Amino acid sequence: MKRLDRKIALVTGGASGLGKAIALRLAAEGAVVVITDVQATLGSATAREGGLFFLEQDVCDEGQWPTIVADVEQRHGRVDILVNNAGILGPADGANPENTALESWRKIFAVNVEGVFLGCRAIIPAMRRAGGGAIVNLSSMADRLATPFATAYGASKAAVRHLTRSVAQHCAEQKLNVRCNSVHPGMIHTPMLARSIAESAQQRGVKPDRLVAQWAASVPLGDFTRPEDVAAAVAFLSSSDARHVTGSAFLVDGGLVNCNTYKAPDIP
Repeated sequence: MKRLDRKIALVTGGASGLGKAIALRLAAEGAVVVITDVQATLGSATAREGGLFFLEQDVCDEGQWPTIVADVEQRHGRVDILVNNAGILGPADGANPENTALESWRKIFAVNVEGVFLGCRAIIPAMRRAGGGAIVNLSSMADRLATPFATAYGASKAAVRHLTRSVAQHCAEQKLNVRCNSVHPGMIHTPMLARSIAESAQQRGVKPDRLVAQWAASVPLGDFTRPEDVAAAVAFLSSSDARHVTGSAFLVDGGLVNCNTYKAPDIP
Protein backbone atom coordinates (compact mmCIF):
# COMPACT_ATOMS: atom_id res chain seq x y z
CA MET A 1 0.00 0.00 0.00
CA LYS A 2 1.25 3.48 -0.85
CA ARG A 3 1.74 5.64 2.23
CA LEU A 4 -0.81 8.29 1.17
CA ASP A 5 -3.31 5.81 -0.23
CA ARG A 6 -6.84 7.31 -0.34
CA LYS A 7 -5.75 10.52 1.40
CA ILE A 8 -7.29 13.76 0.06
CA ALA A 9 -4.72 16.49 -0.53
CA LEU A 10 -5.10 20.16 -1.42
CA VAL A 11 -2.05 21.90 -2.90
CA THR A 12 -2.07 25.65 -3.59
CA GLY A 13 -0.01 27.08 -6.43
CA GLY A 14 -0.02 23.65 -8.03
CA ALA A 15 -0.14 24.63 -11.69
CA SER A 16 3.60 24.74 -12.23
CA GLY A 17 7.06 24.63 -10.68
CA LEU A 18 7.40 23.41 -7.12
CA GLY A 19 3.65 23.10 -6.56
CA LYS A 20 3.28 20.84 -9.58
CA ALA A 21 6.15 18.61 -8.41
CA ILE A 22 4.58 18.34 -4.96
CA ALA A 23 1.16 17.51 -6.36
CA LEU A 24 2.54 14.80 -8.65
CA ARG A 25 4.57 13.25 -5.80
CA LEU A 26 1.54 13.13 -3.49
CA ALA A 27 -0.48 11.54 -6.28
CA ALA A 28 2.28 8.99 -6.87
CA GLU A 29 2.07 8.14 -3.16
CA GLY A 30 -1.62 7.32 -3.62
CA ALA A 31 -3.34 10.57 -2.68
CA VAL A 32 -6.29 12.14 -4.47
CA VAL A 33 -4.86 15.59 -5.22
CA VAL A 34 -6.69 18.86 -5.80
CA ILE A 35 -4.50 21.71 -7.02
CA THR A 36 -5.44 25.38 -6.98
CA ASP A 37 -3.88 28.31 -8.78
CA VAL A 38 -4.66 31.73 -10.25
CA GLN A 39 -3.46 30.38 -13.62
CA ALA A 40 -6.63 28.65 -14.75
CA THR A 41 -5.48 27.44 -18.19
CA LEU A 42 -2.17 26.10 -16.93
CA GLY A 43 -3.79 24.61 -13.84
CA SER A 44 -6.35 22.73 -15.92
CA ALA A 45 -3.61 21.41 -18.19
CA THR A 46 -1.52 20.24 -15.24
CA ALA A 47 -4.53 18.49 -13.75
CA ARG A 48 -5.22 16.65 -17.01
CA GLU A 49 -1.58 15.70 -17.35
CA GLY A 50 -1.22 14.34 -13.83
CA GLY A 51 -4.66 12.90 -13.15
CA LEU A 52 -5.38 15.64 -10.63
CA PHE A 53 -8.33 17.93 -9.93
CA PHE A 54 -8.12 21.69 -10.44
CA LEU A 55 -9.89 24.64 -8.83
CA GLU A 56 -9.12 28.26 -9.68
CA GLN A 57 -8.12 30.21 -6.57
CA ASP A 58 -6.46 33.41 -5.45
CA VAL A 59 -5.09 32.48 -2.03
CA CYS A 60 -5.17 36.15 -0.99
CA ASP A 61 -8.95 36.27 -1.38
CA GLU A 62 -10.40 35.50 2.04
CA GLY A 63 -13.83 34.73 0.63
CA GLN A 64 -12.56 32.00 -1.70
CA TRP A 65 -11.07 29.80 1.00
CA PRO A 66 -14.32 28.51 2.57
CA THR A 67 -15.66 27.81 -0.92
CA ILE A 68 -12.55 25.86 -1.94
CA VAL A 69 -12.54 23.77 1.23
CA ALA A 70 -16.28 23.10 0.98
CA ASP A 71 -15.90 22.08 -2.67
CA VAL A 72 -13.18 19.56 -1.83
CA GLU A 73 -15.20 18.17 1.08
CA GLN A 74 -18.31 17.85 -1.06
CA ARG A 75 -16.50 16.09 -3.89
CA HIS A 76 -14.14 13.91 -1.87
CA GLY A 77 -15.65 13.70 1.61
CA ARG A 78 -12.85 15.36 3.59
CA VAL A 79 -9.44 17.04 3.43
CA ASP A 80 -6.50 15.15 4.96
CA ILE A 81 -3.57 17.21 3.70
CA LEU A 82 -3.07 20.90 2.95
CA VAL A 83 0.12 22.12 1.29
CA ASN A 84 0.34 25.90 1.38
CA ASN A 85 2.73 26.27 -1.53
CA ALA A 86 1.53 29.37 -3.41
CA GLY A 87 4.12 32.14 -3.17
CA ILE A 88 5.92 34.90 -5.05
CA LEU A 89 9.50 36.14 -4.99
CA GLY A 90 8.90 39.72 -6.03
CA PRO A 91 11.11 41.92 -8.24
CA ALA A 92 14.90 41.64 -8.21
CA ASP A 93 15.18 45.40 -8.63
CA GLY A 94 14.08 47.67 -5.79
CA ALA A 95 14.13 44.91 -3.19
CA ASN A 96 16.63 46.09 -0.56
CA PRO A 97 15.73 47.80 2.74
CA GLU A 98 16.30 51.26 1.26
CA ASN A 99 14.24 51.03 -1.90
CA THR A 100 11.59 48.32 -1.42
CA ALA A 101 8.26 49.88 -2.31
CA LEU A 102 5.48 49.48 0.22
CA GLU A 103 3.19 48.23 -2.55
CA SER A 104 5.67 45.46 -3.37
CA TRP A 105 6.09 44.57 0.32
CA ARG A 106 2.34 44.31 0.78
CA LYS A 107 1.86 42.18 -2.34
CA ILE A 108 4.53 39.70 -1.26
CA PHE A 109 3.11 39.47 2.26
CA ALA A 110 -0.43 39.11 0.91
CA VAL A 111 0.49 35.98 -1.03
CA ASN A 112 3.28 34.48 1.07
CA VAL A 113 1.93 35.15 4.55
CA GLU A 114 -1.76 36.03 4.41
CA GLY A 115 -2.42 33.26 1.89
CA VAL A 116 -0.83 30.72 4.24
CA PHE A 117 -2.68 32.10 7.27
CA LEU A 118 -6.02 31.99 5.44
CA GLY A 119 -5.32 28.43 4.33
CA CYS A 120 -4.50 27.25 7.84
CA ARG A 121 -7.50 29.05 9.31
CA ALA A 122 -9.87 27.53 6.75
CA ILE A 123 -8.52 24.00 6.90
CA ILE A 124 -8.36 23.45 10.67
CA PRO A 125 -12.16 23.10 11.08
CA ALA A 126 -12.25 20.75 8.07
CA MET A 127 -9.51 18.59 9.56
CA ARG A 128 -11.31 18.65 12.89
CA ARG A 129 -14.33 17.20 11.07
CA ALA A 130 -12.10 14.62 9.37
CA GLY A 131 -10.54 13.52 12.65
CA GLY A 132 -7.07 14.83 11.87
CA GLY A 133 -4.72 15.85 9.10
CA ALA A 134 -1.38 17.32 8.09
CA ILE A 135 -0.56 20.88 7.07
CA VAL A 136 2.71 21.63 5.29
CA ASN A 137 3.66 25.27 4.75
CA LEU A 138 6.33 26.19 2.24
CA SER A 139 8.83 28.60 3.75
CA SER A 140 12.43 29.02 2.53
CA MET A 141 16.03 28.91 3.67
CA ALA A 142 15.64 32.71 3.46
CA ASP A 143 13.94 32.61 6.87
CA ARG A 144 17.34 31.75 8.43
CA LEU A 145 19.49 34.23 6.51
CA ALA A 146 19.76 37.95 6.01
CA THR A 147 18.29 38.73 2.59
CA PRO A 148 18.89 42.43 1.89
CA PHE A 149 18.61 41.63 -1.84
CA ALA A 150 15.05 40.32 -1.30
CA THR A 151 13.96 42.02 1.90
CA ALA A 152 10.22 41.44 1.77
CA TYR A 153 10.57 37.86 0.57
CA GLY A 154 12.92 36.86 3.40
CA ALA A 155 10.73 38.53 6.00
CA SER A 156 7.61 36.85 4.61
CA LYS A 157 9.18 33.40 4.81
CA ALA A 158 10.28 34.03 8.39
CA ALA A 159 6.66 34.88 9.18
CA VAL A 160 5.54 31.57 7.66
CA ARG A 161 7.94 29.71 9.94
CA HIS A 162 6.57 31.43 13.04
CA LEU A 163 2.97 30.95 11.93
CA THR A 164 3.64 27.24 11.42
CA ARG A 165 4.81 26.83 15.00
CA SER A 166 1.77 28.66 16.34
CA VAL A 167 -0.62 26.54 14.27
CA ALA A 168 1.17 23.36 15.37
CA GLN A 169 0.92 24.25 19.05
CA HIS A 170 -2.72 25.32 18.78
CA CYS A 171 -3.72 22.07 17.11
CA ALA A 172 -1.76 20.03 19.66
CA GLU A 173 -3.32 21.87 22.60
CA GLN A 174 -6.80 21.35 21.12
CA LYS A 175 -6.11 17.61 20.63
CA LEU A 176 -7.11 17.85 16.97
CA ASN A 177 -4.67 15.24 15.67
CA VAL A 178 -3.54 17.89 13.17
CA ARG A 179 0.18 18.33 12.55
CA CYS A 180 1.71 21.45 10.99
CA ASN A 181 5.26 21.66 9.69
CA SER A 182 7.23 23.88 7.34
CA VAL A 183 9.61 22.97 4.52
CA HIS A 184 12.45 25.33 3.69
CA PRO A 185 13.84 24.87 0.17
CA GLY A 186 17.13 26.25 -1.00
CA MET A 187 17.63 27.63 -4.50
CA ILE A 188 15.33 25.78 -6.89
CA HIS A 189 15.69 26.47 -10.60
CA THR A 190 11.96 26.97 -11.16
CA PRO A 191 10.46 29.57 -13.53
CA MET A 192 10.20 31.94 -10.54
CA LEU A 193 13.95 31.76 -9.84
CA ALA A 194 14.74 31.90 -13.57
CA ARG A 195 12.90 35.24 -13.79
CA SER A 196 14.85 36.55 -10.81
CA ILE A 197 18.15 35.42 -12.34
CA ALA A 198 17.26 37.05 -15.66
CA GLU A 199 16.44 40.34 -13.91
CA SER A 200 19.66 40.22 -11.87
CA ALA A 201 21.74 39.38 -14.93
CA GLN A 202 20.25 42.29 -16.85
CA GLN A 203 20.99 44.68 -14.00
CA ARG A 204 24.60 43.50 -13.84
CA GLY A 205 25.15 43.38 -17.59
CA VAL A 206 26.04 39.68 -17.71
CA LYS A 207 24.56 36.61 -19.36
CA PRO A 208 22.02 34.66 -17.25
CA ASP A 209 23.97 31.41 -17.78
CA ARG A 210 26.94 32.91 -15.98
CA LEU A 211 24.82 33.86 -13.02
CA VAL A 212 23.15 30.43 -12.98
CA ALA A 213 26.54 28.69 -12.82
CA GLN A 214 27.76 30.92 -10.01
CA TRP A 215 24.63 30.49 -7.94
CA ALA A 216 24.68 26.70 -8.38
CA ALA A 217 28.36 26.58 -7.38
CA SER A 218 27.56 28.37 -4.12
CA VAL A 219 25.57 25.31 -2.91
CA PRO A 220 27.77 22.97 -0.80
CA LEU A 221 26.33 19.89 -2.55
CA GLY A 222 27.17 21.54 -5.86
CA ASP A 223 23.84 22.10 -7.57
CA PHE A 224 20.41 23.66 -7.25
CA THR A 225 17.78 21.94 -5.15
CA ARG A 226 15.33 20.10 -7.39
CA PRO A 227 11.56 20.42 -7.00
CA GLU A 228 11.46 16.65 -6.54
CA ASP A 229 13.76 16.95 -3.51
CA VAL A 230 11.29 19.27 -1.81
CA ALA A 231 8.31 17.18 -2.90
CA ALA A 232 9.83 14.15 -1.17
CA ALA A 233 10.04 16.07 2.12
CA VAL A 234 6.44 17.22 1.76
CA ALA A 235 5.29 13.66 1.10
CA PHE A 236 7.04 12.44 4.24
CA LEU A 237 5.54 15.17 6.42
CA SER A 238 2.10 14.45 4.96
CA SER A 239 2.31 10.77 5.80
CA SER A 240 1.92 8.66 8.93
CA ASP A 241 5.70 8.18 8.87
CA ALA A 242 5.80 11.68 10.38
CA ARG A 243 3.01 11.01 12.90
CA HIS A 244 5.11 12.44 15.77
CA VAL A 245 6.51 15.43 13.88
CA THR A 246 4.86 18.82 14.31
CA GLY A 247 6.09 22.40 14.53
CA SER A 248 9.29 21.39 12.75
CA ALA A 249 11.21 23.17 10.01
CA PHE A 250 12.73 20.93 7.34
CA LEU A 251 15.61 22.40 5.36
CA VAL A 252 16.06 21.03 1.84
CA ASP A 253 18.82 23.33 0.64
CA GLY A 254 21.91 21.30 -0.28
CA GLY A 255 23.67 22.50 2.88
CA LEU A 256 23.45 26.23 2.22
CA VAL A 257 22.37 27.09 5.75
CA ASN A 258 24.09 24.50 7.92
CA CYS A 259 27.23 23.74 5.89
CA ASN A 260 28.07 27.19 4.62
CA THR A 261 27.78 30.87 5.42
CA TYR A 262 25.60 31.91 2.53
CA LYS A 263 26.22 35.17 0.73
CA ALA A 264 24.30 36.21 -2.35
CA PRO A 265 26.48 35.51 -5.41
CA ASP A 266 27.83 38.62 -7.05
CA ILE A 267 29.59 39.39 -10.29
CA PRO A 268 31.74 42.49 -10.66
